[in-house]
Amino acid sequence: MEYRQLTEAEFADLSSRILYEDNHILIINKKVGEIVQGDKTGDEPVSETYKAFIAQRDSKPGKVFMGVPHRLDRPVSGITILAKTSKALERLNEMFRNGDIHKKYWALCTAAPAEKSGTLENYLSRNEKLNKSFIVKAPGKDKEARLARLNYTHLLDTDRYHLIEVELLTGRHHQIRCQLAGMGCHIKGDLKYGAPRSNPDGGISLHAHEVSFIHPVKKTPIDIVAPVPSSWKGIPR
Repeated sequence: MEYRQLTEAEFADLSSRILYEDNHILIINKKVGEIVQGDKTGDEPVSETYKAFIAQRDSKPGKVFMGVPHRLDRPVSGITILAKTSKALERLNEMFRNGDIHKKYWALCTAAPAEKSGTLENYLSRNEKLNKSFIVKAPGKDKEARLARLNYTHLLDTDRYHLIEVELLTGRHHQIRCQLAGMGCHIKGDLKYGAPRSNPDGGISLHAHEVSFIHPVKKTPIDIVAPVPSSWKGIPR
């Protein structure tokens, strides 16, 4: 199978963003604006880009396998796990379903929470047409509403923004964006959920910062941290 030839600059960039790799999995630091899996836009997803990267790096004449066990929204940056074998993909899919993969996010917000740390529990209702989630008081007539839970910790302040670490306990649509906005901590650049202005890069200041899990094949512990984008002024990388 023929894959597109990457430029020298593309190749170097893709290589620099690999956080972990072995024969079964590939963990990368996704940029704002990239998509993980193909969608209606027709833009090339990182899963396809890294197929081309591996084919070129390893001089692979045949088809490169690259499975997608989870997705990170286009405006979000950070850790993205890809599967290099069907065995790893099947097991990672199950681990994500069972909550065996533990993720922490960093969010740069326009306000600090009232309490330094806590747990948020809300019922979220997803509006497909608006591609947005809303907090509802209780499921009631909305049978599609789902309980969303996360832990948060206020880590530090910059001149204008406040860094909040989030540990997801459930995986709902736009959960972090919606729940933080619900307590008045709007994520920088997130116009959809109430931020006053956009970011220059068109993304939002939400970053998948850390992931930990037991390797699906090797059964060894994996703990990965992804540096935040350089645009996050005042935040240690």
